[in-house]
Amino acid sequence: MKILNLTILILIIIVLLGACSGDDDDTILGNWVERSVFDGTPRSSAVSFTINNKGYVGTGFDGDDYLKDFWVYDIEGNFWAQLSDFPGVARSSATGFAHNTKGYIGTGFDGDFELNDFYSYDTASNTWAQIANFPGTPRRGAIAFEVNDGAYVGTGFDGDNDKKDFFKYTPATDLWEEKPGFGGAKRQDAATFQIGETVYLGTGISNGRLETDFWAFDLATETWSSLLDLDDDDNGDDLLPRSNAVGFSMNGKGYFACGIAGGVSGSIWEYDPISDSWEEKTSFEGQVRQDPIAFENGSRAFIALGRFGTSLYFDDMAEFFPLQEEDEDD
Repeated sequence: MKILNLTILILIIIVLLGACSGDDDDTILGNWVERSVFDGTPRSSAVSFTINNKGYVGTGFDGDDYLKDFWVYDIEGNFWAQLSDFPGVARSSATGFAHNTKGYIGTGFDGDFELNDFYSYDTASNTWAQIANFPGTPRRGAIAFEVNDGAYVGTGFDGDNDKKDFFKYTPATDLWEEKPGFGGAKRQDAATFQIGETVYLGTGISNGRLETDFWAFDLATETWSSLLDLDDDDNGDDLLPRSNAVGFSMNGKGYFACGIAGGVSGSIWEYDPISDSWEEKTSFEGQVRQDPIAFENGSRAFIALGRFGTSLYFDDMAEFFPLQEEDEDD
């Protein structure tokens, strides 16, 4: 009888331990689902923007050549189509943004020089037109984001110096205006995302050091304010700072993903603007990478392309589902 009771007790303990181990409050959520492979040449340091539920991707570097081809991904249909080539010199590390039904691409690096030319793309006619040159020093690794009547372009590296200046472009007048007021650090290869009426800027590198400051830009007042640094103790981890990453937003949350963070990384972090806090999500399911592209339509987000080292360039793409548990088989 004692042996039977002991056996029952052991079984109960095993069941309880199994139940406890299955109830893990620290489970990292996030699932990646493979989508249609990019039809063009594998590449890194391309540029992308989203218009009307379609992601537009072009330029970049494939390890041998600088590129100027241009493509569109249909989010609903899950397929790619080639469009008219970008008309400027082939380049990488350019910057781009969308405004209304047009996209804009400019600056970058052609292998010899930093650039300051800019072009608009008309999605209705599949045609390009050159617009006024960016008025700051020619540069690569800059960032851009849309505002109500145009866009801001700033930061980057001009061949001699990392930058922190910003210029506003107004499509209605084809004019640029310098906009002082950014109190952050100089940087290149930073990332941004937008939640509601606020654009968030962070990450990047300057003088070999990852920048940790994090900023919010109010679209209504066009003013900057500083937030908790990315390596602040309240964020709970010092692995968030990075460069050569991507930023995107969906369903009221923002994300920084991939890039260089003590080494090439596939990690992804989610920002909650209500609590001003970060949470780690399931890492990108494919090969870790730097200099990928990301695009999103507010409720769906994708990461594609990029490189590992100087010889491995990617053409794969995956969609991110932040509330699902990881499933490596999808």
